[in-house]
Amino acid sequence: MPKNIPSPQQNQFANKAQAWSARFSEPVSDLVKRYTASVYFDQRMADFDIQGSLAHADMLTAIGIITADDNAAIKRGMAQIKDEIATGHFAWSIDLEDVHLNIEKRLVELIGDAGKRLHTGRSRNDQVATDIRLWVRHEIDLAIDLLHQLRRALATLALEHVGTILPGFTHLQVAQPVTFGHHLLAYAEMFGRDTERLRDCRKRVNRLPLGAAALAGTSYPIDRELVAKILDFDGVCHNSLDAVSDRDFAIEFCAAAALVMMHISRFSEELVLWMSPRVGFIDLADRFCTGSSIMPQKKNPDVPELARGKTGRVYGHLMALLTLMKGQPLAYNKDNQEDKEGLFDSADTLRDTLTIFVDLIGGIKVRADSMRAAALQGFATATDLADYLVKKGVPFRDAHETVARAVRVCEERGCDLPDLALDVLQGFHPSIAQDVYGVLTLEGSVAARDHIGGTAPNRVKIEAERILAETGKPD
Repeated sequence: MPKNIPSPQQNQFANKAQAWSARFSEPVSDLVKRYTASVYFDQRMADFDIQGSLAHADMLTAIGIITADDNAAIKRGMAQIKDEIATGHFAWSIDLEDVHLNIEKRLVELIGDAGKRLHTGRSRNDQVATDIRLWVRHEIDLAIDLLHQLRRALATLALEHVGTILPGFTHLQVAQPVTFGHHLLAYAEMFGRDTERLRDCRKRVNRLPLGAAALAGTSYPIDRELVAKILDFDGVCHNSLDAVSDRDFAIEFCAAAALVMMHISRFSEELVLWMSPRVGFIDLADRFCTGSSIMPQKKNPDVPELARGKTGRVYGHLMALLTLMKGQPLAYNKDNQEDKEGLFDSADTLRDTLTIFVDLIGGIKVRADSMRAAALQGFATATDLADYLVKKGVPFRDAHETVARAVRVCEERGCDLPDLALDVLQGFHPSIAQDVYGVLTLEGSVAARDHIGGTAPNRVKIEAERILAETGKPD
């Protein structure tokens, strides 16, 4: 036997192992198989792998590389494989490393040589890059739809509480009265920007890498634009090295997911505070809470607490992906196998969290009396008194000083500004008249902010209806 050619005995493992095994003289160890295999987690991309393969087969048929009969057989085989996967009858093998080789091997078993021809003109490098983009695009579309639902839920609840007053805080100190509807719509705005970011991210995700092959393109006369059209991509990646090796689109998705979760976490923090008996602004439906194993009175806001915690998990995946990519030379490296688990978990966490919060918002019970009582503490209308004086011709800094002295007197007497008699208020400044009491009410304060972005009930209603109109349109 010629030197350097593996003997049949040396290469027996090739019959059941990797597609590249003929190059090697000994099998991969079981530990290395487990260490390098991705089929445990990348099998979730099976539908997208099949979509990409069918589009590739259509293109190969169109340019005359494979026959129409081969293409028909591929479609028939892929339909069976898809059914086997959906029904749990597909036999995944660690020996075949990943979702791509598992599907290819089964296709060859079902249709013979036509299945072997499918991989003409492509590599697993551009194949996996395509699968991930298809998968991320799908997850973006799901997330955008859920964000629409979440914004609708917030706007719907806001419409019910356009006139419900609670204290607005800065530094967690009472600042000025706002309406609960206005407060809710602040989060609707945040989630609106999150939606915009995901839409923008989708533009960069939606570019086809297939056709880049391993790294340099292919010598076959492929039609990449045809494949892009079949798969509904907006265009193709214009550099083969970049197409197979970068995962910036996945990083961008994780960054957008991290921002959504940051906003969820801020909202969760408020829900936890509001539900505390010391605050008592809201109650959450029982289905979002748990009890204590030792304290029978407890009702713990587990869902918002856990969402707050899971936010750090998504942040971690973003940092892991950034670190994964930062040291890689062109083109594809095995490091990129590590892009998937964090990406998948980020998408799962985002999707599950948004789904739960859409339902959670609908289950919020508002305790308007507690909100109002809290707004009556902390001199929430002090700024309104200063504004009142300014409108009487007093310079703002002088008005600010005047009201500060009035607040100090209220603290000494244990009362609020509206509790002071008119003659006492006039002692601080003679411009103060009887009409000041209309300014110092909670309702008067919020009603005065009747401009775009203000907390007046009328403006809250307009903004809530705008959001409902926006999110009611098909994306």
